[in-house]
Amino acid sequence: MEKDALIVLSGGMDSTSMLYEYKDSIALAVNFNYGANHNAREAACARENCRRLGIELVEIDLAFMGRYFESSLLSGADAIPEGHYEDENMRSTVVPFRNGIMLSVAAGLAESRGLKAVMIANHGGDHAIYPDCRGEFVDAMGAAISAGTYEHIELRAPYTNITKVDIARRGLAAGVDFDLTYSCYKGGEKHCGKCGTCVERMEALRELGIRN
Repeated sequence: MEKDALIVLSGGMDSTSMLYEYKDSIALAVNFNYGANHNAREAACARENCRRLGIELVEIDLAFMGRYFESSLLSGADAIPEGHYEDENMRSTVVPFRNGIMLSVAAGLAESRGLKAVMIANHGGDHAIYPDCRGEFVDAMGAAISAGTYEHIELRAPYTNITKVDIARRGLAAGVDFDLTYSCYKGGEKHCGKCGTCVERMEALRELGIRN
């Protein structure tokens, strides 16, 4: 299989599962630091997984987002609400147009490297809270990336309509060590187990009989 794709790799369980599942087609990974509480711990996981797979990782600083955008994700651990993603207070964790910005940069990087596609690991569980994870956004952004690049770069988002449990199952089958992924929005040394992403992560792994 041709290694023709770039993946947006946070270091969380979703993008890491995609990294392992599609490793034979991924030539390059990009990790973005946008000032969120958990960026540093996620980036460390991204580095280790790319090292293990022999995939080049580029790290890009988007610190302007942390300075100018409003989101509890950018305001320290104490600002992060606790509970399930379906709760109304989780809307505060939205970082405005985050995926649009990252995908724009990723598309430019992919074209600069002569690659044919950009991959992103949004999934069905994100849709209710995050507008830039929904299928209509992915379709529109994919059309814009294709129209705005000479080689008509493709946006691949194969997890768009599947669940977190589906992703965990696929990651497990592909060889992911979930201890080398990080998902807590509070950014502490250990997962807090209370924020939306922790709750969702634990539910998915528990479904597969994994304690993490």
